[in-house]
Amino acid sequence: MTILVTGGAGFIGANFVLDWLALCDEPVVNLDKLTYAGNLETLASLREDPRHVFVRGDIADAELIEKLLVEHRPRAVINFAAESHVDRSIHGPGEFIQTNVVGTFRLLEAVRGYWSALEEPEKAAFRLLHVSTDEVYGTLAPDAPAFAESHRYEPNSPYSASKAASDHLVRAWHHTYGLPVVTTNCSNNYGPFHFPEKLIPLMIVNALAGKPLPVYGDGLQIRDWLYVKDHCSAIRRVLESGRLGETYNVGGWNEKANIDIVRSICALLDEMKPRVDGQTYTCQITHVADRPGHDRRYAIDARKIESELGWKPAETFETGIRKTVRWYLDNPEWVAHVQSGAYREWVGLQYGRA
Repeated sequence: MTILVTGGAGFIGANFVLDWLALCDEPVVNLDKLTYAGNLETLASLREDPRHVFVRGDIADAELIEKLLVEHRPRAVINFAAESHVDRSIHGPGEFIQTNVVGTFRLLEAVRGYWSALEEPEKAAFRLLHVSTDEVYGTLAPDAPAFAESHRYEPNSPYSASKAASDHLVRAWHHTYGLPVVTTNCSNNYGPFHFPEKLIPLMIVNALAGKPLPVYGDGLQIRDWLYVKDHCSAIRRVLESGRLGETYNVGGWNEKANIDIVRSICALLDEMKPRVDGQTYTCQITHVADRPGHDRRYAIDARKIESELGWKPAETFETGIRKTVRWYLDNPEWVAHVQSGAYREWVGLQYGRA
Protein backbone atom coordinates (compact mmCIF):
# COMPACT_ATOMS: atom_id res chain seq x y z
CA MET A 1 0.00 0.00 0.00
CA THR A 2 0.98 3.63 -0.54
CA ILE A 3 -0.16 7.10 0.47
CA LEU A 4 0.02 10.27 -1.63
CA VAL A 5 1.02 13.42 0.25
CA THR A 6 0.64 16.82 -1.42
CA GLY A 7 2.72 19.70 -0.13
CA GLY A 8 5.09 17.23 1.49
CA ALA A 9 8.17 19.45 1.24
CA GLY A 10 6.59 22.27 3.22
CA PHE A 11 6.85 22.73 6.95
CA ILE A 12 4.00 20.55 8.23
CA GLY A 13 3.95 18.19 5.25
CA ALA A 14 7.66 17.40 5.47
CA ASN A 15 7.45 16.77 9.21
CA PHE A 16 4.54 14.43 8.51
CA VAL A 17 6.46 12.50 5.83
CA LEU A 18 9.52 12.16 8.08
CA ASP A 19 7.43 10.94 11.00
CA TRP A 20 5.37 8.59 8.82
CA LEU A 21 8.42 6.81 7.41
CA ALA A 22 10.06 6.69 10.84
CA LEU A 23 7.01 4.89 12.23
CA CYS A 24 6.03 2.54 9.40
CA ASP A 25 7.24 1.09 6.10
CA GLU A 26 4.29 2.19 3.97
CA PRO A 27 5.69 4.16 1.01
CA VAL A 28 4.94 7.83 0.41
CA VAL A 29 4.56 9.56 -2.94
CA ASN A 30 5.36 13.17 -2.16
CA LEU A 31 4.09 15.87 -4.54
CA ASP A 32 5.27 19.43 -3.97
CA LYS A 33 5.48 22.48 -6.22
CA LEU A 34 8.63 23.69 -4.42
CA THR A 35 7.61 27.29 -4.04
CA TYR A 36 9.78 29.41 -1.71
CA ALA A 37 8.55 27.54 1.40
CA GLY A 38 9.05 24.03 0.02
CA ASN A 39 12.46 22.68 0.97
CA LEU A 40 13.93 19.37 -0.13
CA GLU A 41 16.78 19.81 2.35
CA THR A 42 14.23 19.05 5.05
CA LEU A 43 13.85 15.62 3.44
CA ALA A 44 17.58 15.04 2.94
CA SER A 45 17.54 11.95 5.16
CA LEU A 46 15.17 10.29 2.67
CA ARG A 47 17.21 10.84 -0.50
CA GLU A 48 18.25 7.19 -0.73
CA ASP A 49 15.10 5.78 0.82
CA PRO A 50 13.11 3.73 -1.73
CA ARG A 51 9.95 4.25 0.34
CA HIS A 52 9.95 7.97 -0.55
CA VAL A 53 9.14 9.03 -4.11
CA PHE A 54 9.38 12.78 -4.67
CA VAL A 55 7.60 14.43 -7.58
CA ARG A 56 7.85 18.13 -8.32
CA GLY A 57 4.45 19.38 -9.40
CA ASP A 58 1.33 21.40 -8.71
CA ILE A 59 -1.99 20.15 -7.29
CA ALA A 60 -3.63 22.33 -9.94
CA ASP A 61 -2.09 20.09 -12.61
CA ALA A 62 -4.97 17.64 -12.99
CA GLU A 63 -3.18 15.53 -15.60
CA LEU A 64 -0.21 14.99 -13.29
CA ILE A 65 -2.43 14.11 -10.33
CA GLU A 66 -4.36 11.60 -12.42
CA LYS A 67 -1.10 10.03 -13.63
CA LEU A 68 0.26 9.66 -10.09
CA LEU A 69 -2.98 8.13 -8.83
CA VAL A 70 -3.08 5.54 -11.60
CA GLU A 71 0.63 4.74 -11.34
CA HIS A 72 0.93 4.45 -7.55
CA ARG A 73 -2.64 3.52 -6.55
CA PRO A 74 -2.57 5.12 -3.09
CA ARG A 75 -5.01 4.06 -0.39
CA ALA A 76 -5.15 7.65 0.90
CA VAL A 77 -4.35 11.23 -0.09
CA ILE A 78 -3.29 13.77 2.54
CA ASN A 79 -3.53 17.33 1.23
CA PHE A 80 -1.11 19.76 2.88
CA ALA A 81 -0.53 21.78 -0.31
CA ALA A 82 -1.36 25.44 0.30
CA GLU A 83 -0.10 28.96 0.18
CA SER A 84 -0.16 29.79 3.88
CA HIS A 85 1.39 33.12 4.86
CA VAL A 86 -1.14 35.85 5.73
CA ASP A 87 1.17 38.77 4.95
CA ARG A 88 1.93 37.37 1.51
CA SER A 89 -1.79 36.86 0.86
CA ILE A 90 -2.45 40.53 1.60
CA HIS A 91 0.14 41.68 -0.93
CA GLY A 92 -0.52 39.01 -3.56
CA PRO A 93 -3.84 37.17 -3.14
CA GLY A 94 -3.92 35.69 -6.63
CA GLU A 95 -1.49 32.86 -5.86
CA PHE A 96 -3.59 31.91 -2.84
CA ILE A 97 -6.75 31.64 -4.90
CA GLN A 98 -4.93 29.60 -7.55
CA THR A 99 -3.40 27.05 -5.18
CA ASN A 100 -5.87 26.90 -2.31
CA VAL A 101 -9.10 27.11 -4.30
CA VAL A 102 -8.42 26.09 -7.91
CA GLY A 103 -5.77 23.57 -6.85
CA THR A 104 -8.05 21.94 -4.29
CA PHE A 105 -10.86 21.73 -6.87
CA ARG A 106 -8.64 20.00 -9.42
CA LEU A 107 -7.23 17.64 -6.78
CA LEU A 108 -10.75 16.71 -5.70
CA GLU A 109 -11.84 16.01 -9.26
CA ALA A 110 -8.79 13.86 -9.99
CA VAL A 111 -9.24 11.93 -6.76
CA ARG A 112 -12.97 11.50 -7.42
CA GLY A 113 -12.26 9.92 -10.79
CA TYR A 114 -9.66 7.59 -9.32
CA TRP A 115 -11.80 6.62 -6.32
CA SER A 116 -14.90 6.00 -8.44
CA ALA A 117 -13.02 3.42 -10.50
CA LEU A 118 -11.67 1.45 -7.52
CA GLU A 119 -12.96 -2.02 -6.76
CA GLU A 120 -14.31 -2.95 -3.37
CA PRO A 121 -12.86 -3.15 -0.72
CA GLU A 122 -10.27 -0.58 -1.88
CA LYS A 123 -13.03 1.92 -2.58
CA ALA A 124 -14.50 1.56 0.91
CA ALA A 125 -11.08 1.88 2.55
CA PHE A 126 -9.93 4.95 0.60
CA ARG A 127 -9.62 8.34 2.35
CA LEU A 128 -8.81 11.92 1.43
CA LEU A 129 -7.66 13.98 4.41
CA HIS A 130 -7.70 17.76 3.88
CA VAL A 131 -5.50 19.80 6.22
CA SER A 132 -6.81 23.28 7.02
CA THR A 133 -6.49 26.06 9.59
CA ASP A 134 -8.28 27.67 12.52
CA GLU A 135 -8.09 31.00 10.68
CA VAL A 136 -11.19 30.09 8.66
CA TYR A 137 -13.24 30.82 11.80
CA GLY A 138 -12.19 34.47 12.01
CA THR A 139 -11.37 36.18 15.28
CA LEU A 140 -12.46 35.61 18.88
CA ALA A 141 -13.35 38.13 21.59
CA PRO A 142 -11.16 37.88 24.70
CA ASP A 143 -13.81 36.07 26.72
CA ALA A 144 -15.40 34.02 23.91
CA PRO A 145 -15.26 30.21 23.94
CA ALA A 146 -12.65 28.60 21.73
CA PHE A 147 -13.46 27.56 18.16
CA ALA A 148 -15.41 24.32 18.04
CA GLU A 149 -16.11 22.45 14.81
CA SER A 150 -19.61 23.97 14.73
CA HIS A 151 -18.34 27.56 14.74
CA ARG A 152 -19.36 29.39 11.56
CA TYR A 153 -16.72 30.42 9.06
CA GLU A 154 -15.76 34.13 9.16
CA PRO A 155 -12.39 34.45 7.38
CA ASN A 156 -10.78 37.89 7.48
CA SER A 157 -7.71 37.63 5.22
CA PRO A 158 -7.23 36.49 1.62
CA TYR A 159 -5.35 33.47 3.00
CA SER A 160 -8.09 32.39 5.40
CA ALA A 161 -10.80 33.08 2.81
CA SER A 162 -9.02 30.84 0.30
CA LYS A 163 -8.68 28.07 2.88
CA ALA A 164 -12.33 28.44 3.86
CA ALA A 165 -13.26 28.03 0.20
CA SER A 166 -11.16 24.87 -0.04
CA ASP A 167 -12.84 23.44 3.07
CA HIS A 168 -16.26 24.09 1.54
CA LEU A 169 -15.24 22.35 -1.67
CA VAL A 170 -14.07 19.28 0.25
CA ARG A 171 -17.33 19.18 2.19
CA ALA A 172 -19.37 19.57 -1.01
CA TRP A 173 -17.52 16.76 -2.81
CA HIS A 174 -18.38 14.48 0.11
CA HIS A 175 -22.06 15.40 0.27
CA THR A 176 -22.59 15.59 -3.49
CA TYR A 177 -20.43 12.75 -4.78
CA GLY A 178 -19.85 10.63 -1.69
CA LEU A 179 -16.08 11.17 -1.77
CA PRO A 180 -14.70 9.76 1.52
CA VAL A 181 -13.11 12.83 3.10
CA VAL A 182 -12.11 14.08 6.53
CA THR A 183 -10.90 17.60 7.35
CA THR A 184 -8.64 18.87 10.12
CA ASN A 185 -8.43 22.51 11.21
CA CYS A 186 -5.30 23.18 13.22
CA SER A 187 -4.01 26.01 15.36
CA ASN A 188 -0.63 27.71 14.82
CA ASN A 189 2.11 25.13 14.29
CA TYR A 190 5.73 25.53 15.34
CA GLY A 191 8.78 23.28 15.48
CA PRO A 192 11.71 22.06 13.34
CA PHE A 193 12.11 22.98 9.66
CA HIS A 194 9.83 26.04 9.82
CA PHE A 195 10.56 28.59 7.08
CA PRO A 196 11.81 31.75 8.85
CA GLU A 197 9.00 34.10 7.94
CA LYS A 198 6.49 32.95 10.57
CA LEU A 199 6.65 34.38 14.10
CA ILE A 200 8.62 31.76 16.04
CA PRO A 201 11.38 30.89 13.53
CA LEU A 202 11.68 34.55 12.51
CA MET A 203 12.26 35.62 16.11
CA ILE A 204 14.87 32.91 16.66
CA VAL A 205 16.75 33.63 13.44
CA ASN A 206 16.63 37.42 13.84
CA ALA A 207 17.69 37.24 17.47
CA LEU A 208 20.75 35.16 16.63
CA ALA A 209 21.63 37.51 13.77
CA GLY A 210 21.40 40.59 16.00
CA LYS A 211 18.45 41.95 14.02
CA PRO A 212 15.29 43.60 15.37
CA LEU A 213 12.49 41.33 16.59
CA PRO A 214 9.44 42.92 14.90
CA VAL A 215 6.21 42.61 16.87
CA TYR A 216 2.97 43.74 15.25
CA GLY A 217 1.11 46.47 17.15
CA ASP A 218 0.86 45.93 20.89
CA GLY A 219 1.79 42.24 20.56
CA LEU A 220 -1.30 41.14 22.46
CA GLN A 221 -2.75 39.10 19.59
CA ILE A 222 -3.43 35.64 21.01
CA ARG A 223 -2.84 32.33 19.25
CA ASP A 224 -3.14 28.69 20.26
CA TRP A 225 0.21 26.97 19.63
CA LEU A 226 0.60 23.37 18.47
CA TYR A 227 3.93 21.57 18.24
CA VAL A 228 4.22 20.22 14.70
CA LYS A 229 5.01 16.65 15.78
CA ASP A 230 1.78 16.63 17.79
CA HIS A 231 -0.09 17.83 14.72
CA CYS A 232 1.41 14.97 12.70
CA SER A 233 0.25 12.42 15.27
CA ALA A 234 -3.26 13.91 15.16
CA ILE A 235 -3.39 13.60 11.37
CA ARG A 236 -2.34 9.97 11.56
CA ARG A 237 -5.08 9.32 14.10
CA VAL A 238 -7.77 11.07 12.03
CA LEU A 239 -6.65 9.22 8.89
CA GLU A 240 -6.94 5.94 10.75
CA SER A 241 -10.25 6.41 12.53
CA GLY A 242 -11.88 9.76 11.69
CA ARG A 243 -15.55 9.62 10.71
CA LEU A 244 -16.21 10.33 7.05
CA GLY A 245 -17.37 13.85 6.25
CA GLU A 246 -16.37 15.10 9.69
CA THR A 247 -14.10 17.94 10.74
CA TYR A 248 -11.67 17.64 13.66
CA ASN A 249 -10.10 20.68 15.28
CA VAL A 250 -6.50 20.08 16.34
CA GLY A 251 -5.07 22.39 18.98
CA GLY A 252 -2.35 22.49 21.57
CA TRP A 253 -4.33 24.01 24.47
CA ASN A 254 -1.67 26.75 24.56
CA GLU A 255 -3.15 30.23 24.22
CA LYS A 256 -0.34 32.76 24.25
CA ALA A 257 0.00 36.43 23.33
CA ASN A 258 2.55 37.10 20.60
CA ILE A 259 4.65 39.32 22.87
CA ASP A 260 4.81 36.54 25.45
CA ILE A 261 6.00 34.11 22.76
CA VAL A 262 8.79 36.49 21.80
CA ARG A 263 9.83 37.00 25.42
CA SER A 264 9.87 33.23 25.97
CA ILE A 265 12.17 32.78 22.97
CA CYS A 266 14.44 35.55 24.26
CA ALA A 267 14.64 33.90 27.68
CA LEU A 268 15.58 30.54 26.18
CA LEU A 269 18.24 32.12 23.98
CA ASP A 270 19.58 34.03 26.99
CA GLU A 271 20.02 30.63 28.62
CA MET A 272 21.22 28.54 25.65
CA LYS A 273 23.27 31.08 23.66
CA PRO A 274 23.77 34.35 25.57
CA ARG A 275 24.60 37.54 23.69
CA VAL A 276 28.31 38.33 23.76
CA ASP A 277 27.60 41.79 25.23
CA GLY A 278 25.75 40.29 28.18
CA GLN A 279 22.44 41.97 27.34
CA THR A 280 19.16 40.11 27.08
CA TYR A 281 17.71 39.43 23.64
CA THR A 282 14.61 41.37 24.68
CA CYS A 283 16.52 44.56 23.89
CA GLN A 284 16.03 43.65 20.20
CA ILE A 285 12.20 43.69 20.42
CA THR A 286 10.73 46.37 18.16
CA HIS A 287 7.02 47.16 17.83
CA VAL A 288 5.92 47.83 14.25
CA ALA A 289 2.65 48.94 12.66
CA ASP A 290 -0.02 46.25 12.84
CA ARG A 291 -0.96 44.47 9.63
CA PRO A 292 -4.37 45.07 8.01
CA GLY A 293 -7.22 42.93 9.31
CA HIS A 294 -5.07 41.31 12.00
CA ASP A 295 -7.26 38.90 14.00
CA ARG A 296 -6.89 39.45 17.74
CA ARG A 297 -7.40 35.95 19.04
CA TYR A 298 -7.61 32.34 17.84
CA ALA A 299 -8.20 29.40 20.15
CA ILE A 300 -9.05 25.79 19.33
CA ASP A 301 -11.43 23.60 21.29
CA ALA A 302 -9.85 20.18 20.71
CA ARG A 303 -12.26 18.15 22.83
CA LYS A 304 -13.90 16.37 19.88
CA ILE A 305 -10.72 14.71 18.64
CA GLU A 306 -9.85 13.70 22.20
CA SER A 307 -13.26 12.27 23.04
CA GLU A 308 -13.83 10.49 19.71
CA LEU A 309 -10.32 9.43 18.74
CA GLY A 310 -8.37 9.57 22.00
CA TRP A 311 -5.85 12.12 20.73
CA LYS A 312 -4.31 14.92 22.76
CA PRO A 313 -1.00 16.77 22.41
CA ALA A 314 2.08 15.28 24.03
CA GLU A 315 3.97 18.58 24.30
CA THR A 316 3.24 21.60 26.45
CA PHE A 317 4.28 24.93 25.02
CA GLU A 318 7.20 25.03 27.41
CA THR A 319 8.58 21.66 26.29
CA GLY A 320 7.85 22.28 22.60
CA ILE A 321 9.40 25.74 22.39
CA ARG A 322 12.55 24.52 24.14
CA LYS A 323 12.91 21.71 21.58
CA THR A 324 12.31 24.22 18.77
CA VAL A 325 14.90 26.74 19.91
CA ARG A 326 17.38 23.91 20.43
CA TRP A 327 16.75 22.64 16.89
CA TYR A 328 17.48 26.05 15.33
CA LEU A 329 20.65 26.40 17.37
CA ASP A 330 21.78 22.94 16.22
CA ASN A 331 20.89 23.42 12.53
CA PRO A 332 22.28 26.77 11.34
CA GLU A 333 23.17 25.32 7.93
CA TRP A 334 19.53 24.57 7.13
CA VAL A 335 18.56 28.16 7.95
CA ALA A 336 21.48 29.61 6.02
CA HIS A 337 20.69 27.60 2.90
CA VAL A 338 17.04 28.62 2.95
CA GLN A 339 17.94 32.29 3.30
CA SER A 340 20.90 32.40 0.91
CA GLY A 341 19.13 31.39 -2.29
CA ALA A 342 21.63 28.58 -2.88
CA TYR A 343 18.90 26.08 -2.12
CA ARG A 344 16.74 27.51 -4.90
CA GLU A 345 19.61 27.17 -7.36
CA TRP A 346 20.14 23.56 -6.31
CA VAL A 347 16.47 22.74 -6.81
CA GLY A 348 16.54 24.30 -10.27
CA LEU A 349 19.47 22.14 -11.30
CA GLN A 350 18.02 18.95 -9.84
CA TYR A 351 14.37 19.28 -10.84
CA GLY A 352 14.17 22.03 -13.45
CA ARG A 353 12.66 25.46 -13.05
CA ALA A 354 9.06 25.81 -11.99
